[in-house]
Amino acid sequence: MSTQTARIALLIDADNSPAAKIDLILAELAKLGVANIRRAYGNWKKNELKGWEKVLHECAIRPIQQFDVSKGKNATDMLIAIDAMDLLYTDRPDAFGIVSSDADFTPLVMHLRAKGATVYGFGAKKTPEPFVAACSRFLYLESLGEPDEESEAEEAAAANGRAPRKPRAAPKKPAGTELRRDARLVTLLRNAVDGAAGDDGWSNLSAVRAQIANQASFDPRNHGFKKFSDLVEAIGLFELDRRGQNLYVRDKRQAKPAKAA
Repeated sequence: MSTQTARIALLIDADNSPAAKIDLILAELAKLGVANIRRAYGNWKKNELKGWEKVLHECAIRPIQQFDVSKGKNATDMLIAIDAMDLLYTDRPDAFGIVSSDADFTPLVMHLRAKGATVYGFGAKKTPEPFVAACSRFLYLESLGEPDEESEAEEAAAANGRAPRKPRAAPKKPAGTELRRDARLVTLLRNAVDGAAGDDGWSNLSAVRAQIANQASFDPRNHGFKKFSDLVEAIGLFELDRRGQNLYVRDKRQAKPAKAA
């Protein structure tokens, strides 16, 4: 089995993405491979993109200029799609990272995956579901980063001798009742647990996670949990059993009722 590091092409729709999250996106991709191609697309004459200048230099991201060809509509989507197709058949990266909240990229993502490339999507929670579902994995930008990290403004205030704002409290994790109202999540988990079950009805949690990854775009952080095991436990529909270094899970509906004495 090859241990070669996966090569990732990062394509950023700067018109629809915040510059402040790029460090976190690069850190996320670094867990998966090396983003040796980094490009950000936009009309860099716009005042709205001024905040990108420092980020582009610090993160070695190549800016690609695209003028607006018609008033009120940017033309970066088509350019990103053209470059992605060119990269797919020339440089042949193992994966693509696409940063945007625009559903127009859905057909592109589906084509890239059909040709064997993995696609990691990053966008705001307003991102339409078809784009989210098309990606191999999609992570909401609001889920990136620690809740108690100081912002640049807080750091600047501390450096200037002003009292920084109080540390932000960690967001409250969703309760089991709230999670169980997500019918898609419940169905996804139950089907994966059932599909990975052994003869005894128990499923290795790693196998469950792998089956979900093969089926749908999924990340537990989008549901408020860093660890998949924490999400499975919190939803309250499964039994968990630790066996050495492995964690096993079983649908509570499969548990046999205890016999009366």
